[in-house]
Formats: sequence, structure tokens, C-alpha cells
Amino acid sequence: MKLTAKKIAEILSGKIVGDPKTEVQSLAKIEEGKNGDLCFLSNKTYTSFIYKTKASIIIVNKDFKAEKKISSTLIFVEDAYHSFSKLLEIYNKMNNNKKGIDKLSRIENSVKIGKDIFVGAFTYIGENVTIGDNVKIYPNCFIGQNVTIADNSILYAGVKIYHDCKIGENNILHAGAIIGADGFGFSSDKNNQFNKISQIGNVVLKNNIEVGANTTIDRATMGSTLIKEGVKLDNLIQIAHNVEIGENTVIASQVGIAGSTKIGRNCMIGGQSAIVGHVTIADNVKIAGQSGVASSITKKGKIVQGPLAFDIKDFQRSYIIFKKLPEIYKTISEIKKSFLLGDKR
Repeated sequence: MKLTAKKIAEILSGKIVGDPKTEVQSLAKIEEGKNGDLCFLSNKTYTSFIYKTKASIIIVNKDFKAEKKISSTLIFVEDAYHSFSKLLEIYNKMNNNKKGIDKLSRIENSVKIGKDIFVGAFTYIGENVTIGDNVKIYPNCFIGQNVTIADNSILYAGVKIYHDCKIGENNILHAGAIIGADGFGFSSDKNNQFNKISQIGNVVLKNNIEVGANTTIDRATMGSTLIKEGVKLDNLIQIAHNVEIGENTVIASQVGIAGSTKIGRNCMIGGQSAIVGHVTIADNVKIAGQSGVASSITKKGKIVQGPLAFDIKDFQRSYIIFKKLPEIYKTISEIKKSFLLGDKR
């Protein structure tokens, strides 16, 4: 990627202080910037680096005021962090602008293929699949029959999508993600043996979703496991059959969500949390990391924490007492001992 300060300022609606012809070809952190790099400064903690970095161009907030001479060309914007993120997205798209179908891939004749797609080596695409425009499918992917993948979605290496699942527009599925494996459904008989319940539903991912590496989303027993618009899933998450996750909810790594749970929109779920099945989580709820949710949370905006999660402030007050239990136990023991000795006297 080669861009001039003038072009970057046009993209970001920024103001240039310095040479508009200054050119960059790579992105870097400000503390590691060198000639030809583009950096940004939004956190005041890193201000000292702007006076010694070798970066060619630096994006700064419009209220930044230099206290010393700066050798780099500056671009003043409303929000330096947001602007740099926008450039990262452009940079990433340019790097991933692959096209063509590798001769070592296998695509069934009934597949419908859009424009400008990429299919990497050793990928298999099954019967009656529909692939939209500008879709990128990296090597060693498997796409089962009747799957739909809408425009501009990316499947990184080793993604597996089982039959009948639907992937929306602008989705990113990272390496090893598995969409549509059977839900964990079994019934016990009179001999206490577990018999498999066929899982005949599917998984539906709406638009603008990101699924982390090695995350699994199970197909529904009937109907759909549904991930709604704008959801962001970290690596190593397990989402069970018939779960629904509302718009713009974000979930950190190693979370497990049991079957038929309904999670609202704009929720935040911390890492290593577990949510039992058949409960409802209201909109805007926040669940702290390593929490266990064993019942529905019906109040919007609730913040919970704990192995059996409850209100976070109550949990924190309780935890202060918990940490003092050895001291409290020692005090009670001394009082008891003193009392018994007093009786003997």
C-alpha cells in the first residue's frame, strides 16, 4: 500500500500540517515508527514518542498541540483512533483482494458463483451452494450442500460450514470456525442409554458478523440457531443449538452458551463465562468474565458477576467479606476460646 498524506487526508477528511506529498507504504505503532510508516496518536500516554519517532505521517486528534518540533507530517482529524482503524480496514482489504479459483479446489457443477470471488486450494464446495460477489474462501475450507454465502464475506483457512446454513453479507469467519455441526441432543431410554436426536435445523448468520478462530456454532434441532446483525464472537466460543444472539452483542473467548438461550442486543459477555440453557438475557446486559449465569436476566442494562452471577456491586461487596473470612474465622475462634476459658473460671 502506497498513499500520500494528501490522499490520506482526503479519505479521513483531515487537515495536513507538513508536506502533502509525503508517502507511506506501511502501518506501525508510534513507538516503533520508521521512515515510510503511518502511525497515529490518540492516547496521551504515548505523546512523548511523537517527538522522536521516525514515522513519515502521524494521525492526531484535532485538539493536539505540539510542545516541541515534530519532523513527521501530521494529519489532524476528529478522532485519531477511529480514523486509523478506518485506514487499517482499507489496508486489510487491499491485502486480501485475491481473485480466482485454484485448480486444486473442487466445486460442484450446481454451484452458483458471483463475481470476483477467490477460492483457495483444497477447498470443497458442495451441491446447490450459492456464493455472492467478492467472497473470499481460503484453502482447506468445506462448504456443504445448499449453503448460501452472501456478498463480501471472508472464510479463512479451514472453515467448515455444514449443509443448509446461511452466511450473510460482510461476515468474517476466522480459521477453524465450524458452523452448523449437530447440536448436543440426546435422550435417555429405560436402560439409561443415550440416543441421538437428529438435528435437522440450520445456522443463520446475519450481516456484519465476525466469528473467531475455532469457534463453533451448532445447528438447531429444528428451526435456526440465529446470530443477528453486527455480533462479534471471539476465538474458542461454543454456541449450542437454537441459541439466538441479538444485534451488536460482543462475546469474549471461551464462553459457553447452552441450548435455546436467547441473548438480547448490545450485550457484553466476558471470557470464560457460562450460560445455562433455556434462559433469556435482556438487552444491554454485561456479564463479567468467569461468571456463571443460571437463570434469566430480565432487567435491561444489568451488570452481573460471580460463579452464580448476581449484581456486580453486591458481588464485589461480598468478595471483600470473602477475602476476610480467614481473619473473621480466627477472631471467632479466639472469642470462642476466651468464652470457654471464662466458663471454667
